[in-house]
Amino acid sequence: MTTMTENRVDTPALRALIAAEMPGLLDIRHDLHAHPELMFEERRTSEVVVRELTTLGIAHKTGLAKGTGVLAHLPATERTTRPAVGLRADMDALPIIECTGRTYSSTHHGVMHACGHDGHTTILLGAARVLSKLAHRPNPVTFVFQPAEEGGAGGEEMCLDGCLEGDSGRGLGPPVARMYGLHGWPQLPLGQIGTRPGPLLAATDDFKVTVRGTQCHGAYPHLGSDSILASAHIVAALQAIASRHTSPTDSIVVTVGALHGGTATNIIPAETTFIGTVRTLRDETRALARQRFFEIVQNTARAHACEAHIEWEEGYPVTQNDPKLAGQVLAVAESAFGAPRTLLVATPSMGGEDFSYYGRHVPACFYFLGLCPPGREPLNVPQLHQPDFDFNDEALAPGIEMMCRLALSETPR
Repeated sequence: MTTMTENRVDTPALRALIAAEMPGLLDIRHDLHAHPELMFEERRTSEVVVRELTTLGIAHKTGLAKGTGVLAHLPATERTTRPAVGLRADMDALPIIECTGRTYSSTHHGVMHACGHDGHTTILLGAARVLSKLAHRPNPVTFVFQPAEEGGAGGEEMCLDGCLEGDSGRGLGPPVARMYGLHGWPQLPLGQIGTRPGPLLAATDDFKVTVRGTQCHGAYPHLGSDSILASAHIVAALQAIASRHTSPTDSIVVTVGALHGGTATNIIPAETTFIGTVRTLRDETRALARQRFFEIVQNTARAHACEAHIEWEEGYPVTQNDPKLAGQVLAVAESAFGAPRTLLVATPSMGGEDFSYYGRHVPACFYFLGLCPPGREPLNVPQLHQPDFDFNDEALAPGIEMMCRLALSETPR
C-alpha cells in the first residue's frame, strides 16, 4: 500500500499507482465501448462495474435508478466523523451508428458511446482501484455509477433512491456532503481541467407542438386553414423570445429541430407538428421562456385560424457549481497539472447535464476534462454525439488523478 498525507499528495506515488492500473483500465474502456447500452438498459455495464468493485472488496449496492444504477463506498482508513466525498460517472450510450473504425467499435448496431460515458465509467473505476490501495485515506468516498444521463434523468433517480443519504438512510457509509463529476471535452486540450463557479451547463426543456387547421385543396387555400403556414409563422415568432423578451446578456436558445406536415404537393394538411428545445441558464429566464412560448404558439396559431396543442417536457435543471467547490477544483488542478492545464471557463455551455440533480441536494461541482490530442485543432476533431467520436485514452490517467485528488482533499472553507 502507498501512504499519502491528507494535505499533501505524493504525486509520484499517485501517478505510479495510476500507471500500474492503466493496462487493465484500457481493456475495460475498450470493452465498454464495444458493448454500449442505452439508458436504463445498462445491465452488462453494471455487471462490469460490480465485478470490479467485488474484486476490490468495495461495498456496493445494485439495482438502483430503475435497475441498473450502482452505488459503492470506500471508508476512510481511520475512524472519522467526516462526511463522504461523492464521485459520479454516467454509463449509458446513444442511438447512433458508429463509424470510428476502431478495433473495439460497437458490436451493437445503432448504439455507440458517442458521448464518452465509457471513459467516465473507466475513470471512476480507476479512481476506486487507486484509492483502495492507499494506506491513508482521510475521507470516506462514495462512488455513484448512474444510468440514463442521455435524457432519462438517471441522476435524479439515483438521488431519489437515496444514494447521498448514507447508511442512516438508503445509501452506504456516512452521508455525502460534496459531489464531483466530470465530462470529457473535445474542445479543450488533452488533460486540461476546466470549470467555473455558478452555471456551467444549461437547463434543458423540450417541446412538441401540434398545429391543427382545416385540410383543403392546394388550389383553393381560402377553403381551409393552413397548418403549415401557421407553423412557419410560429417558428419564426419564437425567435423573439431570445431577441426581444430577454436581455441580450441573458443566454437563451430556442431551437426547432424538426417540422412535419403534409402528404402531397396539392393538399394543405389539417395538421402539422414540430419539435425542439429551449435552453436557459437562470430559473427566472426559464419560467419567462415557457410563458412566452405558450403565448406565442397559441396566439399565432389563432391568428391563422388554427389551434395549437403544446406538449412541454421539463428537462434537466441548470448545472450550478458551488463557488467554493469550483475554486477547489481549479486549485487542485493547478497544483497537480500546472496553470497551462487549468482553465477558468469564461462562459457556460448551453448543453445540459443531469449531474445538476446532485447539486440540488449537496454542494457540487462539475468540470471538463480535455480530450483534444496535441497538434490538433479542437473544433476540427470529432465532437460529442458524432458518429466518429471516441474518448481519448490518454485522458484517462489525468481524469483518474483528478478524481483521486478531490477524494483526498479537505472540505473547502
